[in-house]
Amino acid sequence: MKLPLSALQITILAVFLGLIPMVRADEPEPAAKPRDLGPPLVDNLKNLKPLGKYSAWLDPKNKQVVLLGEACKADYPLEFFITTKARAYESVLVVEGERREVGQSSLFQQVQLALILCGAKPGHPAYYRDENTTLATGDEIEIEVRWKNQEAKIERVDARAMIRDVRTKKSPLKTWVFAGSRFADDGEGGKHFMADGGEFVCVLNNPIAMLDLPVISAGAIEDRSFEANPDKLPPPGTPVTIVLTPKVQPKASEKK
Repeated sequence: MKLPLSALQITILAVFLGLIPMVRADEPEPAAKPRDLGPPLVDNLKNLKPLGKYSAWLDPKNKQVVLLGEACKADYPLEFFITTKARAYESVLVVEGERREVGQSSLFQQVQLALILCGAKPGHPAYYRDENTTLATGDEIEIEVRWKNQEAKIERVDARAMIRDVRTKKSPLKTWVFAGSRFADDGEGGKHFMADGGEFVCVLNNPIAMLDLPVISAGAIEDRSFEANPDKLPPPGTPVTIVLTPKVQPKASEKK
């Protein structure tokens, strides 16, 4: 008389026969395939140079950096304008910043290098000393956000219009500066790029920001300065094209 197989025995037999793939406990599960956000909304697709295998490109002709991202719900006091999906609740837009291609530097390191190739010079992030705040410095970086509306027409918005002061309800006049974040020891003899945690485009005085607003903006939730401007946002989840354009300062020899 044959005894019926238990669920465990059936599973073991299926693994042995190759019907179910066996996953080792010490092997990470394959990363989920990122959402297809379509092509970037630019006129010169053929001229874009990909930054690794990320959804980001260098436009050497126009000296711009182009990225794909998604709109957030943005109903929480803001720390970022653009960050990773893990921190979407306090940002206006997100990009696939957590995903790392094997043997390649991170998305944010690639963007940093691309901005430098466009001629932008990094300054330094904001920092605090003796209860005083020193604001971020660096070349200005204009940010434009593009998306298709319900009529499939392309909307183009200055990123500053997408945020506003919590109290005055006015958008900032100053644009972001290329603070450049910083590197720190990773404890294993190498260096870790601090902006890899999502400190990409910030709206408060962040000491490891890559791009930040050069205005006083506190970090405590109850004191945060900026919120999203709902009148200028696409619906949550909308694919967006982000265009970073450095406002490069002319060299001393060019001023004469």
